[in-house]
Amino acid sequence: METKESYNLEFKVEVSRTFLKTVCAYANYNDGEIIFGIDDNGKLVGIESAKEEALRIENMINDSIVPVPHFEIAVKEIEHKTIILVDVKKGKDTPYYYQGKAFKRGDTSTVAVDRFELRRLAMEGINIDDEERKAASQDLSFRVLESKLKEEANIEKISLDVLKTLNLYNKDGYYNIAGELLSDKNDIAFSGIDIVKFGKDINKILYRETISHKSLLEQFDRAIEIFEQYYLFEEIEGYIRIKKELIPKEAFRESLANAIVHRVWDTNSYIQIAMYENRIEINSPGGLPAGISKEEYLNGNISVLRNPIIAGVFNRLNIIEKYGTGIARINDEYTHSIAKPDFDVSENRIRIILPVTNVDQLDLSKDELFIYGLLKEDLELSRKEIELKTKFEKSKTLRILNSLTDKNIVIKRGSGTAVKYRLK
Repeated sequence: METKESYNLEFKVEVSRTFLKTVCAYANYNDGEIIFGIDDNGKLVGIESAKEEALRIENMINDSIVPVPHFEIAVKEIEHKTIILVDVKKGKDTPYYYQGKAFKRGDTSTVAVDRFELRRLAMEGINIDDEERKAASQDLSFRVLESKLKEEANIEKISLDVLKTLNLYNKDGYYNIAGELLSDKNDIAFSGIDIVKFGKDINKILYRETISHKSLLEQFDRAIEIFEQYYLFEEIEGYIRIKKELIPKEAFRESLANAIVHRVWDTNSYIQIAMYENRIEINSPGGLPAGISKEEYLNGNISVLRNPIIAGVFNRLNIIEKYGTGIARINDEYTHSIAKPDFDVSENRIRIILPVTNVDQLDLSKDELFIYGLLKEDLELSRKEIELKTKFEKSKTLRILNSLTDKNIVIKRGSGTAVKYRLK
């Protein structure tokens, strides 16, 4: 059986109570499957007395998970061995508990949730997003939003009916958190953007600004202005003034919008933008939304909206386009660039790294450009194949390949003697 454990697939050699944490995690966040009779390496070992064990699994789930989740159990024969499949569905009555704790999946492991995540699960269980909660301030104005709607949606004047249509004013008669975040004076703690522009190294700070207490729309515009100040320039070619970009503006725009739309608002942390000579790093508080894996986020064009109200307003104002295409659009901006963007996803944040597209800014040596040219021509090469073409020694070749990998230009595939290098 050729497969591996993943975010929504777990193997168990035998039936023990440890699987109940994973049942709890799947019920809280996403559909998932547990297969009994397979070891951690994906090797089929089978289960003795499978029908009796399947009944025991059913009783363990019913007796241990509160509330009881929706699940199905099947016994199957594969290659003359018997396995048990437990298919767990994401539930609507979150949080689900095992021994008084709620759990979630972290790649291929199962871990207890923290108090912030538990609160989010509880709100989801009563069908409320964080942005739907009643705002502390109910004396809000929307001049910035009105100006944007006039420009992008032909809405001349903002009214309570418009705010209701945008879901910023609740049917029960109050502004919600999304409304306050998009109002002219946003006093929600840590809902701003902290921007730092570094010089040659992190010890030299050229500029710093924290954009807060303003509408998310105004924060977005100000961050774009700072970006343009440092990464857009003009060159005169003949008699024509040509605008050029060290980093694609649309890639930064999309990354910034992605950070605002998908961040969590109950964490004491700003969106952080670190601007370097050779890259920009955008850190957004909160990991992936519940129910989406890292692979789906990076490759699948799948969007699970953490803040659907804010996302809806940004979509209406043409700041973001079709939901779920942000990563693809960022990558598209680097189609003809040597360096490629990188996406670092952890439990508590998402970091997007946008390198400069100018070769001179990347500080590529003559030897690095040589190997880059080889990989561009041959698509994929082993270290030995590169050594034959360059006549470099092994240590030098490895040093250059490691440098190109660190600069996010080259990626390594395979392991051991089967390692191949190719352009990202």
